[in-house]
Amino acid sequence: MTAALLHAVDLTAGYGKMPILHGVTLEVRQGEMVSVIGPNGAGKSTAFKTIVGFLRPVSGSVTFDGHDITGLRPDQVLYRGLAYVPQGRIVFPQMSVLENLEMGAYIERDGKRIGEALERVYELFPILADRRRQRAGTMSGGEQQMVAIARALMTAPRLVMLDEPSLGLSPKFVSIIFDRLTEMKRAGYTLMVVEQNAARALAVADRGYVLELGRNRFEGTGQSLLDDPEVKRLYLGG
Repeated sequence: MTAALLHAVDLTAGYGKMPILHGVTLEVRQGEMVSVIGPNGAGKSTAFKTIVGFLRPVSGSVTFDGHDITGLRPDQVLYRGLAYVPQGRIVFPQMSVLENLEMGAYIERDGKRIGEALERVYELFPILADRRRQRAGTMSGGEQQMVAIARALMTAPRLVMLDEPSLGLSPKFVSIIFDRLTEMKRAGYTLMVVEQNAARALAVADRGYVLELGRNRFEGTGQSLLDDPEVKRLYLGG
């Protein structure tokens, strides 16, 4: 079995004195797509924020590519090859699509490598090549989400963590975003995705985790979780 690229072990974390996570463990191996699902308030986004450094864990550890990154700042984590796409379609609205993408490459100083990164993201998201001069703030919500995801790819990350990439999008763009995630996996990206759209997230995942009240509840392959009667009853509406 391939060694874990990311291994977050027994994470306890929260906001102020309010604990949200109670010993959560998550793992991603190179080349996988891993989905993290669960009800609102389960701790999914908190787990991601703790892994990438926006929150310091009270206890537990995070290992990435064999190195302990527990408690490092988000910029330090990014330099190590871990990219994060927060929920909310965060773009620079007054900047063009191209300028937004170039902002994603701010840690890269080699112009040739930035050009190669642009080619890669334009291949994944052709509409962004067509709209590269358009101001991001004038785009639809789904198009802005493409910009946010593509921007995270500009550093050629080893792992991309996406928090609710389909949140608030029209059904058309939900389908497009999931298609793009599948294509990113085919292109060799390693992905970890928090999603409210649980059935769809598990359907495209190699493996999945179900969190509840800040704890691990279920884990397994995406298909085994889809087929699990208890997971269906509690989280998939069936």
